[in-house]
Amino acid sequence: MLGSSQQRVLPYIGELLVFQLSKAKHGEGAAGKAVELHVRRMAFDRGTKLFAQKSSGAFSVRAKRLDAEIVCCDCATHSKTGIVLPCVLMRTKKHDGVVEHVLLSLHSSDQFEQCCRFKLDYELKEDVRLFSGPSVLWRHANKLFYISSDTCTVLSAPVQLSSIVWTGEIEGEGTVVLGIRTACLPESEDGDEFSTSDRAIWGSEFFGYTIERQKMLTGTHFMPHAYSRVVSSVCVCKSEILKKQLKISAVAITHKNQMIWFQDGVPKGVCELPYEKPCSIKTAVTSSNDLLFIVSFSSGNTCVVRRENLQVTTKWQKVKSVLVDDFVGSGTEQLLLLFNDDSNTDVLNMFKITDFGKVNYESGIIYKDDVPAAEGLQENGLLTIQALETRLQAGLTSVRELQQHLGLKMRVILESCRALIDLVDGRSHVLPSAKKVKYRRTHRSLLISAEPFEGLVCLWDDIEKPLSVSKEPSLTPKLQDHFIEKLWHRVVDDNLVVGVKLTESFCLSVGDTSLSLVMDQDSSLISPIIECQNKILKVNQVFSALSVSLCQNEPPQKKMKLDLHCKNEMKKGFHKKYSRTQLDKANTVTAVTSLSPLLAFHHVCCAVLLHAKKQKHWNGDLPKSKRITLLCGKILLSLEDISNGKYSVNMLRDNSCCTGSMEDILAILAASIRFSFQIVSSDCTLTRVNSWLLGEMKCVPFKECYDMVFSHKAGNMYGTVFSWTLKSPFEGVLTLFCRSLTVMFQCLHSLTRALPPSCDVKLLRCGSKNVLTEQLALALEKEMLASRSFLSSKQSKAENNISRWNEPGKKINDPPVASLLGSEDGVQQFRKKLQNEREECVLSMNETMDGFLYQEMALKVAEAQLSSDMMVWRLSKS
Repeated sequence: MLGSSQQRVLPYIGELLVFQLSKAKHGEGAAGKAVELHVRRMAFDRGTKLFAQKSSGAFSVRAKRLDAEIVCCDCATHSKTGIVLPCVLMRTKKHDGVVEHVLLSLHSSDQFEQCCRFKLDYELKEDVRLFSGPSVLWRHANKLFYISSDTCTVLSAPVQLSSIVWTGEIEGEGTVVLGIRTACLPESEDGDEFSTSDRAIWGSEFFGYTIERQKMLTGTHFMPHAYSRVVSSVCVCKSEILKKQLKISAVAITHKNQMIWFQDGVPKGVCELPYEKPCSIKTAVTSSNDLLFIVSFSSGNTCVVRRENLQVTTKWQKVKSVLVDDFVGSGTEQLLLLFNDDSNTDVLNMFKITDFGKVNYESGIIYKDDVPAAEGLQENGLLTIQALETRLQAGLTSVRELQQHLGLKMRVILESCRALIDLVDGRSHVLPSAKKVKYRRTHRSLLISAEPFEGLVCLWDDIEKPLSVSKEPSLTPKLQDHFIEKLWHRVVDDNLVVGVKLTESFCLSVGDTSLSLVMDQDSSLISPIIECQNKILKVNQVFSALSVSLCQNEPPQKKMKLDLHCKNEMKKGFHKKYSRTQLDKANTVTAVTSLSPLLAFHHVCCAVLLHAKKQKHWNGDLPKSKRITLLCGKILLSLEDISNGKYSVNMLRDNSCCTGSMEDILAILAASIRFSFQIVSSDCTLTRVNSWLLGEMKCVPFKECYDMVFSHKAGNMYGTVFSWTLKSPFEGVLTLFCRSLTVMFQCLHSLTRALPPSCDVKLLRCGSKNVLTEQLALALEKEMLASRSFLSSKQSKAENNISRWNEPGKKINDPPVASLLGSEDGVQQFRKKLQNEREECVLSMNETMDGFLYQEMALKVAEAQLSSDMMVWRLSKS
């Protein structure tokens, strides 16, 4: 805080509150008998790089100018509303030895509220603190006193103490005061020997006192009693209860100009401070996730110590105050240093904002972008226009070529879909008659006309490696009965969810499993393959737990993919690690697609295909995957059945549970968007989240799965599924399954109103950038190796044929050849022979390749390219 008793500055939710006392403006008869407490709400303007006033307020009290004084100000939680509010403690009157004090709280409307008023026969000077209630705590005559706004009565704690070194919240205990007192040695020897000896030697000890529970805590939880003679201030960084034991991480400053780090009462590190007489310490967490300790000295100096190495990184002099908050709105904390300036009464005249990273602002510096000189602007603009025109022409040419390629690609896709349908139904596919695609340019589009010219051919040689198509239909029913337990489909809003429940004997690669929907309608205008998104849902046999896998949706297509269902080979290790643990679970593979386009046909029949990888062990531990395709069955959709709600999801509320089949639950999870949020509270437990779910959101748990709750609140949020997991009483993860981003924002808005403002809500993203970057490097390396191996065989053969002609200085030692060089006719014969051998080398580079070998190598290259595309897409989303 500032040294002046007439002006104080307090950070509050990224803003600065400047409190100042001034003489009230009244009539002449009342002059000097009233004082006003003014507040200015200041915010940092990133445009001007200065603090600007947003609003102001005032509170008038009956007191003389010389008697009024701001004792202290701080932020405290209001017990009635649970909102953290700025609070100010003022001394208002001093008459006949009686000193009157008033505690005020400031609301967002800049209106002051009087919380309590009390009188004492002495002034508050020693260890005055504000805490939740709001309440006031102070020390006088080696006794501890406090008063709450709820009771407005001064209470005394049954303890004797010489100083207070810390006041704050501890899990399970509430508000705790850590103080130092004269050692009270036990009469028996039942206590800890080391603790007793410390108290006996030094004559003083640490103790903790809980205000709400009115009980004593052992001071050795914080630090040994031997430090009680030298410690001047303490900051508790973390407190938690593990196995019914209180675990505390704290840092303390001493009269010996040292800062000491304590972990569970044991010193773990020490730092020598650069100045004398340290008086206070506070913490800050910057954008680089570094924990910083800010130590202030009575001389007006300040230094910063990093927790990582306990080394002084920065120090300043002539500092009036150091404040910690998110002043620039970056989402992390920064340090605001206010410097002494005797020439100006404005406390914000000289300041510095820094987080030792990207944020670094300082008063008195003009931040302006460099403006280019006017000279040469016209010439540069003309050259820029010419370059843009050239790029535009090149872009139009690329667009025309791309449109031609897309037309050809559409023909290939449609014909491939027809071939796939014939393959599933067991029919032999006949290629269409030869056609020529002729492009005719129009004003804004390209018209495609078909003329007999050329047709589509297979990518592999049917003569060298014929496909045994006739054997597939006979194998499909056996595999279907062996692996597929049930086929179902549901309608969720505007989505069609198709699910295939796999049996326990399904031992294929779960991560490489997907579904395809193929329409039976024979139309040349649309593709029979239905675009859908796949998810894998794993449910325990007894339905005691349900979790959604981390399967990513496939990124947008970038290449012509030869195998639509090949996945990332880098996931093989993950699948190999977890495949054994998943054998006791029934997996369900779902496909979600838009329902509206299908309803245009009134009646739709779709074949459901399951694609998976079958693992084969090759040379012991090296797995070799084999892709299989199973026909799971067919589903029928009609507009009449959907209108009657035949496939709708029914979630009814039965007492305290939500009834519904497991297929209904899986359909809701598959059609929803998943978001996970980490909720961290620094000063209160997260019990309000359960109250919010069961109260305002009207959630009830699923009868099949009590870990998830279903919202029955009317409106857009109906049908939202929540999962709340507590890591600790101060930290938890809330997972939402909602139908849209709008619903997600509505849920967050409702949640933030229920939580205290001090809670931090952070969106959790899947995957770390460092891990994804490493995986991308490995994927690119595999893609490079696959492409190089594709050409290695032909390249090596061609290099061997022409290597002897490229060797410099090679001598001809072959006797028959040497004899030919003796005459002119022999030279001509040798030249002709050389020419023939060179032509053979060129022809050898154009030799044909086996169709099956070409298909296998092309699939390897495409799979490697898809792996790198997937990593790039996931990295862009992280």
